[in-house]
Amino acid sequence: MKILVTGSSGNVGRHVVNELSRLGEEVVAAGTDVEKLGKMFDGGVSVAQFDFMRPETYSNALRDIDRVFLMRPPHLGKPEDIYPFIDSLKEHSIRLVSFLSLMGIEKNPIPPHHRIEKRIEASGIPFVHIRPGFFMQNITGLHLKEIRERDTIFIPAGESRTSLIDGSDVGLAAAAVLHEPERHMNSAYTITGPEAMDYYQAAKVLSDLTGRKITYGKPGILKYRNYCINERGLERKFANVTAALYLMTRMGTAEAVTDDFFRLTGRQPKTFADFVMENLKTFER
Repeated sequence: MKILVTGSSGNVGRHVVNELSRLGEEVVAAGTDVEKLGKMFDGGVSVAQFDFMRPETYSNALRDIDRVFLMRPPHLGKPEDIYPFIDSLKEHSIRLVSFLSLMGIEKNPIPPHHRIEKRIEASGIPFVHIRPGFFMQNITGLHLKEIRERDTIFIPAGESRTSLIDGSDVGLAAAAVLHEPERHMNSAYTITGPEAMDYYQAAKVLSDLTGRKITYGKPGILKYRNYCINERGLERKFANVTAALYLMTRMGTAEAVTDDFFRLTGRQPKTFADFVMENLKTFER
């Protein structure tokens, strides 16, 4: 049987595909652009047309599938958008669904991940929730513009600390649980980096390794939200969810450091300095 990977072109999903392939699993990379997926994986895995908002794509994507990596696309803000696919998983007798959730989500009902977790659990499908801390890739993604153009980390995290994790490490952890479903079913793992750091420390690492003076802007939540909407042109729902996550971060929800990654993979997670060194060219102006 095969493993279906949703979000397979993303920062985590592509690593899930590659790590599962390395483990000898048959993988189906799912997405809306199968031509792009075929090129990305160089024909090394099967690809399937899939769209959460088009239920007619479910059956073909789930053919001969017994395990699923489930990731909510960022543009789908309502958990209800994912529910029809979860119901379809039950109909197809899936052995295990590994859902990419969020660190601390079990105590935070605001982001959509909380209700998606509850829906999966209520369905009776064997599950593993992968709950990572904030991705290091947020620095090279959402927050890169301000670093490149203003030499500033513009994140409303206050004085709080965050145990940043590399997306490749999250992908490796997800692959590990999907490879051994019976061992991990009906559990949750919180995947973090090796240390909790505040964004003053992150700015110092960036400064030391890029050779530029990069500072931590530390905007307030409302200033950040308004900036995202009015200056960056981000969707209001996306800006609201992001602001809510950083509000929770200010309360200390993202600072825990766990050994779950090591227990799943036998490896130590990457440090933030490792990540910056691997992406130095990305930070150039």
